[in-house]
This record gives sequence, C-alpha cells and structure tokens, in this order.
Amino acid sequence: MKVVVLGGVAAGTKIAAKLMRENRGNEVLVLNKGKNISYAGCGLPYYVGHVIEDREQLIVNTPEKYAKLTGVTVMTETEATKVDPEAKKVTAVNLATGQEQTYDYDKLVISVGASPIKPPIEGCDLENVFFVRTPEDAIRIREAVDAGNVKRAVVVGAGYIGLEIAENLKLQGVRPFVLDMAEHALPGFDAEMAEYVEGKLQESGIPVVTKVAVTGIEGDGKVEKVLTSKKAYKADLVVLSAGIRPNTSFLDGIGLEMFKGTILTNGKGETNLPDIYAAGDCAMVHNALTEKAAWSPMGSTANISGRLIAQNMMGADFGYRGVLGTAVCKLPGLNVGRTGLTEAQAEAEGFHPVSVITVVDDKAHYFPGAGAFVIKMIADKDSLRLLGVQVIGAGAVDKVVDIAVTGIMLKGTLTDLADMDLAYAPPFSTAIHPFEHTLNVLMNKINGKFETFTPAEYAAGAAEGYKVVDACLAPSIEGAPYVELTTVEGPVEGLDPEEKLLLVCNKGKRAYLLQNRLKFYGYKNTKVLEGGITFSDVEA
Repeated sequence: MKVVVLGGVAAGTKIAAKLMRENRGNEVLVLNKGKNISYAGCGLPYYVGHVIEDREQLIVNTPEKYAKLTGVTVMTETEATKVDPEAKKVTAVNLATGQEQTYDYDKLVISVGASPIKPPIEGCDLENVFFVRTPEDAIRIREAVDAGNVKRAVVVGAGYIGLEIAENLKLQGVRPFVLDMAEHALPGFDAEMAEYVEGKLQESGIPVVTKVAVTGIEGDGKVEKVLTSKKAYKADLVVLSAGIRPNTSFLDGIGLEMFKGTILTNGKGETNLPDIYAAGDCAMVHNALTEKAAWSPMGSTANISGRLIAQNMMGADFGYRGVLGTAVCKLPGLNVGRTGLTEAQAEAEGFHPVSVITVVDDKAHYFPGAGAFVIKMIADKDSLRLLGVQVIGAGAVDKVVDIAVTGIMLKGTLTDLADMDLAYAPPFSTAIHPFEHTLNVLMNKINGKFETFTPAEYAAGAAEGYKVVDACLAPSIEGAPYVELTTVEGPVEGLDPEEKLLLVCNKGKRAYLLQNRLKFYGYKNTKVLEGGITFSDVEA
C-alpha cells in the first residue's frame, strides 16, 4: 500500500512508523515543510529556562535517524500545496529549489499541524518579538535572554505554554507580565480555581492581567512597549502565545469537511473523503463525555489517535474513545491539572452538576515535604457519574488527574470509585488517598451530611445574612466569634440555634466537624465554607 503522510512531528511520524511496523511492505512517504520532523514541542519553555540545556535534546528524531529506524521515506522542506482526492494525487513544492512534484497515493494522511496566531496589530515584526512553536523559536528566545539585555518581558496568552514560558523567563531573572483577553488564565478551569492560581502567580512574581486586549507593540527597531486596552507595559522581549491556527488553507475547495479550518474526522480518523485521514493539531476528534467534536492540540492526543489510525488503515476496526481535555502544567511552586468538564460546561451539557472543593494533604502530614492539594471534584447529582476534576498543589497533581481520567473513561460513578485500594505510604500519599478523600466529602455533600457554600457561591454573596464563626486552629478571622471545636459539648454561648451561621476554618475539615456537632445540639442553619480561608478571603 502506498501512503503519503503530509506533516511529521507527533501524529505524522507516529502513523508512518506504525504503518511500517504493521507491514514492512508498505510504501510510506512523509512530506514535511520544516527541517525537523520530530521535536519536543512541549519542552520548548524548559529550554528557554535552561532546565533543558542542550538544543539537541529538543530533537526527538532527525529525518535520517527516523528513516533508518522505521523504513519510512522522508522528504523535508517540502510543502504540500494541493490535494486531488479524485485522482489521488498530492502536489508539493521543494522549498529549497522551488521545484514542484506530484505524488500518487492509495491512502493519504493529513497531519500538517498548526501555526501560531499572529495578532492583527502593528509591531509583531520588531526585534525581540517571538512566537514559541518550534525549536528555532525557543533557541532564539534563549539567545536573546542570555545576551543579558532583557529585564522585562510580556507574554501574550495565559494558557499552559504562556505560563510555562513566563515561569522559565523568571528563572533567568526576567520580570514577566502575562496578558490575556479571556476572563481568566488556564482554559479548562472553573473561574474560582483559575483565580486562585492567578493569586499564587502574583505572589511568585508573575502578574497575570486578564480581560485585556493587546492593541500594538512599539519600539525603534526593537520592542520597547506593549500597548493594551488598559495601559502600556514596558518590555525588552515579547512572546506571543495567543493560540494556534490549523495549517489547512491549501485544502480549501476540495470538499473536505472542516470547522474553523480544523478537519472533521470520525472515530477511526477518517475524513468525509475516501481514503483520506487526518490527525494532530489540524484535526478534530471528539469529547469522550459529550460525544461532540473536540479540538485537542496535544502531543498525547496526536500519538494515541495516530497509532489507532495506522491500525485502521491496515484493516483494523478501532474507534478512538475520545478526549477529556486533560492537561497538567508546572508553575512556580505550584502544579495544576484538570480533566473532564468544568462545572459550567457540565451544566451547559444538560447535566445536574454538583461540586466540592477540598484542601487535603498530598502525603502524610508528618512526612518531610508534605503539602496540600486543592481539589475540585464535579459529578452529576442524578446519576452520580464523575464528570471532572481540577487540582492545584505543589505535589503530584497528575496522580489525582489520572485516577479521575480512568474513572470518567470507564463511565464510573462516585459509588464505583469509592473505597479503591490506591497506593499508600507516607512519602507518596495519605492513608485515604486525596482523590478518595474528596470523593467522600462530595458524597457527604450530596447526601446532605455536609451543607456548604462553595467559594464561588460565597464570592457571589450567598452568605449574606450569615454570622461568620471562626473554627480555625487558632483565632484567624478578625471580628468573628471563635469556637474551639474540641470544647463543644452542647449549645455554644453566643450562638443561637436558629441563627444562620457560616462556619469557617483553615481548610474546611474543622468547620465540617463543628457543623456535625452543632447539628447534634440543635443548630438548624449552619453552612461550611468549602476550602476555608486557604481558598477564600473571609471577613466577619
């Protein structure tokens, strides 16, 4: 079988290599616009920060090495310019010579990736204005920083790559500002979780300014200032990380079904045109929870779906189960991870979402290096099906996320996922795993044993009319009556059993224990603030 693969990096090289492993007799040709066919795009911020020292480490495979390993024929600096689905031909141009060539295929794979969005503003071509998409981009940014003349930087885009770039610039002594048009940083996180991270980033010296539009970049040959809808920011360096756009314009008019330039595919990776498949950042997959089309420009999605596509091209009948928007990101002193639907998304999809936020130990509290996770867990109140998890903490947030991914992909309910025999030893976890701990708290909330205001509800004014009761380890809320949990053996002096009481502690646990006691002694109107003062600023 003769297969032409347009594009390399993750999806294209995975499909081509798997096709050759499936049948060494296949004739597989990769046409790649760039010189590098396989590089570590997710590692680029860490090259900028000298976490990854050698540029060679960014190159996963050279064309020559890859060709020898796989048996695939590779042509670099060769850009596809036209596809003829009826004749089954691809036209491409050699970028070095300008020569045009036509290639026949039995099956075609389109994995041409995506390119950074260039904002429609003046100044993007000034010196020291960069994108971050290829190894060459990262190399140029690091060279500019290492030259020693960069004191302040502006990063446009508060997604995962933008924040990672900001962290790594700070590691090199650069003062970064992150700007974004969106309401909050970190797409895929609910607002209160994103706000918490934004506060932590501010404390670490990385201010994030949201709801701001960049209107221009100024400088005399070299960037000096970034203009926005709010104010101007001085900058010696600018990184534009405001999104990507699929490289599919050359496919217009051939009858390929697309959404905003992204190729629609079915569960097998097939497009609407016979014998044409698509994968990677230029293609749509689908959401495993909603079954709706989803764009997942992630190396993990490209590799997983690409492997299945290659097998399907060879006659298998595998359906890709879809994505959940899973992501994890390292930030200064903080890791963040998420999967599934946010609470807002779950409601929009017709679920009856219920959530809880916990602040729980990430390992045995007495073990050196122990910290805490902030976990938001979301489930459907009617079916108890797990819908999503968001995690923030200095520890291994990916463990909590991956447990949630497993549960969601298997359509698990909270009952299904309760009491799992997860790994425990003091250096790794708590005796009841943080995931299980949060699940138990959510079940208590659903069952009415734990009556709360979420941080979002509290911020929206839901606790108006409630008296704040300080249940912290030590008095911590100015002006609020303090109640020491362990002394409560009956009605508490000064607290009326009919009064609306908001119980607040450091993390939420002591307030829950106090609520449990007060209910026993006849208190009818108590609420606990989820996450306590760790997560929310509370005034009496």
